[in-house]
Amino acid sequence: MSHLFCIFAAKIRLEEVMNELITAVNDVIWSYVLIAALVGCGFWFTWRTRFVQFRMVGEMIRLLTESAVDTVGQQVQEKDVKGRKRHISSFQAFAVSVATRVGTGNLAGVATAIAIGGPGAVFWMWLIALVGSSTAFVESTLAQLYKQKHKDSFIGGPAYYIQKGLKQRWMAVLFAILITCQFGLSNNSIQANTICGAMHEAFGWSPVWVGAVLAVMALFIVFGGIQRIAHVSSVLVPVMAVGYVILAVVVIVMNIHLIPHVFKVIVLDAFGFSQVAGGGIGAAMMNGIKRGLFSNEAGEGSAPNVAATATTSHPVKQGLIQALGVFTDTLLVCSCTAFIILISGLYSVPELNGIALTQSALQSEVGAAGPVFVAIAIFLFAFSSIIGNYYYGEANIRFITPNTTVMTLYRISSAGLMVIFGAVASFELVWNIVDFFMAFLTACNLVAIVLLGRYAFRLLDDYRQQKRSGIKEPVFHRSKLPEIENDLECWE
Repeated sequence: MSHLFCIFAAKIRLEEVMNELITAVNDVIWSYVLIAALVGCGFWFTWRTRFVQFRMVGEMIRLLTESAVDTVGQQVQEKDVKGRKRHISSFQAFAVSVATRVGTGNLAGVATAIAIGGPGAVFWMWLIALVGSSTAFVESTLAQLYKQKHKDSFIGGPAYYIQKGLKQRWMAVLFAILITCQFGLSNNSIQANTICGAMHEAFGWSPVWVGAVLAVMALFIVFGGIQRIAHVSSVLVPVMAVGYVILAVVVIVMNIHLIPHVFKVIVLDAFGFSQVAGGGIGAAMMNGIKRGLFSNEAGEGSAPNVAATATTSHPVKQGLIQALGVFTDTLLVCSCTAFIILISGLYSVPELNGIALTQSALQSEVGAAGPVFVAIAIFLFAFSSIIGNYYYGEANIRFITPNTTVMTLYRISSAGLMVIFGAVASFELVWNIVDFFMAFLTACNLVAIVLLGRYAFRLLDDYRQQKRSGIKEPVFHRSKLPEIENDLECWE
């Protein structure tokens, strides 16, 4: 008995040491480097694209209904002779990317940001979404530009545009490793940790058994490839997002008289005029931007991996689609969670954090059904994120090596082992690990898109010019960029 106690105590102490070390590193990186880089790049891309995220919202929405379109502007045959999916449409690519964005970051991440940074963190989440959507446009446009043919669809992402555009294989491999560690591995542990926490809070279910069931379900789907992932995401994402937003709107309408006060608290707390909770303006800014980036992924280099899979006639189309994804995630879904928490007033309770805070806030507004609804919602949100995150790793493992054994081991690790690890690990440890990899991953991608951004600007100018001339479906040919024509595999 004493032997088991010693092992348990050693495990607890090891977790504490790891948490302290990773937290110290994260604080330095996020406080002095990444926040300035993210905001600076967001403003730069917003200016150079002439505020594309605001001026072309109507075009973004129109593109969601577009079927798969080839490089001459014609709809393609989406199924082969056996009835199997051959191409990924713009909406399916949007759904997969939103599936990874709309997850624990929207429910648990927002709650964590408010609990640690105060209500002002919400303001900084909004800011990073507004300026970061232009960053999302640039990175996803570049992913489409440099995409490559792969079996029944396409493949691409930052690793591909780093290698083709910057001619730096080592940097491309570094990015591929970082995104695999971030999304395919550590990010999936967060999703599992949050699902298990919500299920335990609502139903008292054991995290070990919930994690085991999640792993089996995820393994079944990921072995089906991007077509199965796209199909599942295109069904789950609209259902879960609409359901959660409807519930939030009901709560807001029930408390409409408190909304002016909520906005006042957010703005005053954001600039340190009224620190209701958290550690001041620095804590509000850092936690708001960190959790905002975790949620909407603008500039992180993740969404471009799925943006590259879409069959479309012009790279700009997927850039616009992914910019809309940032708005959908942060300005809509994250704001829903923030309003529910701030209306409840429970954000200042020290014992509440993460998904437990969101569940308690909803329970205070709609009764005992609140925690149960959140548990079901977070299951759908986070499970779709698990399978979407897995694909990001798969695309980058394929970039590093075609070895099927490596891919099989990755699938088992991503959808199996890391899901189980997240189920049993502590809340603090899984979030600290994700923040660590997210910082380095984002820095690597920002360097690349700043250096290659000029091509995205030229593509946007070409797209706008074609639209102004009356062309309904702009078409891009690689001959329009003669200096890099030989580096582009598609766009014949």
